Amino acid sequence: MNSAPETARGPLLKNAVDYYHSLLEDHDLATESHRVLQDGLERNRLVFGGRPLSPYLRPHFITFADWARVKMTCETIWSALQKVKDAAVADDSILDELGVTPIERELVKIDPGYRQVSPTSRLDSFLTDDAYSYVELNGESPAGIAYADSATAIFRSLPVLERFCERYEVQGFNGRPLLLDVLLDCWDEFCGGKADRKPVIAIVDLKDLPTQKEFELFRDYFEEQGYDAMICSPHELECDGGKLYLGGVQIDVVYKRLLVNEYLPIMGEAPALVDAYRAGSICMVNSFRGKLVHKKAIFAVLTDQRYACLFNEAELAAIADHVPWTRKFRDERTINSNEEIDLVQWTRANSSKLVLKPNDDYGGHGIYIGWNSSEQEWSEAISAALADGDYLVQERVRTAKEMFPMIFDEHGKWGMIEQLVDLDPLLFNGSVGAAFTRLSTSELANVSSGGGMVPTFIISEK
Repeated sequence: MNSAPETARGPLLKNAVDYYHSLLEDHDLATESHRVLQDGLERNRLVFGGRPLSPYLRPHFITFADWARVKMTCETIWSALQKVKDAAVADDSILDELGVTPIERELVKIDPGYRQVSPTSRLDSFLTDDAYSYVELNGESPAGIAYADSATAIFRSLPVLERFCERYEVQGFNGRPLLLDVLLDCWDEFCGGKADRKPVIAIVDLKDLPTQKEFELFRDYFEEQGYDAMICSPHELECDGGKLYLGGVQIDVVYKRLLVNEYLPIMGEAPALVDAYRAGSICMVNSFRGKLVHKKAIFAVLTDQRYACLFNEAELAAIADHVPWTRKFRDERTINSNEEIDLVQWTRANSSKLVLKPNDDYGGHGIYIGWNSSEQEWSEAISAALADGDYLVQERVRTAKEMFPMIFDEHGKWGMIEQLVDLDPLLFNGSVGAAFTRLSTSELANVSSGGGMVPTFIISEK
């Protein structure tokens, strides 16, 4: 990561962003745009932890050239990730490298009935003038698809964006249809070909989560498309004769938003989900195998020359250009920039370009940023990471930063604030089909740690 700000890429983007911001100098236009935004967020209940999910008056713009590059790169990296999954299922040493626990291994070994490791996934990335870099992959249960669809519709209706569209072509994304296609494709493959009936879909997660509204958005969309859909927790499910039921209704497809880390502690008291999965009576998306690529150590496998034989030339080139050098953090010797290093000593001496992060957590928890740490703080972070035994060390990448009109209060007061810009392409069965963008004033762009999100729009001149 890098704290140096980056400007918008190229004259098209710079001119477009400058023009959009100039439109906001019209007080009446800005005030009305804030009212429409606030009404839309409240009406659609786009809140997270009691705060508006999108406290900004501008979406994130990218060009068609940007989008083509993002799409090609993501899909190449994803093909490499699929190969890691195939190798890990057959080779316990790769499971060791990924940090997969014994109980997770049992779950990973169960065949989900389809080949794709994570039919729905999200790559978190930074797109700058001279680099495009990934920092994490959410391959287990990526959130934000339905939120982004709603935010896209709301921003489309902003008076300032309508005025902007008089000069620029603007194209947004719609992820829910793609997600439904993924569920149906997996269901067909699970059934051995074209399924002979519509599946009953259950969206499964813990109760009373801040993402509840997104589940409702998905359920409503599935029902609009003619599918029976419901939201439930694992405790509400029953397994009878190997089949999964909710209130007497048999479930065919589980859209699993439940994280494995959240399910394992309650699996004994709520076993119906895993029992039906073991019995092969449900198509679960994503399956427990998604844990393989959700582990942050997946980047350590991608960037370690010991595993280069898994990948083709195009994949190796994409990894070298776009995936930051990563290693499991332990007392060992390894290779960095073609030199052998003592990993712990080297990490201690290079805090300015390193971050320590837990292998299996989310929301920005437990991350130590070297360039923001004193010598003592970094030493303590190293000790804590070694004691934990499941940490990664990762090299800093160039981050993207832009000025955004951020709303400060419910009365519409706003100002231009520099934001970290985390572009999140969404993959559906390995193909990029949508994206949204997370913004933050801190080094961490996680919504759960205080950031916000805006829709991503592709723009061109009329």
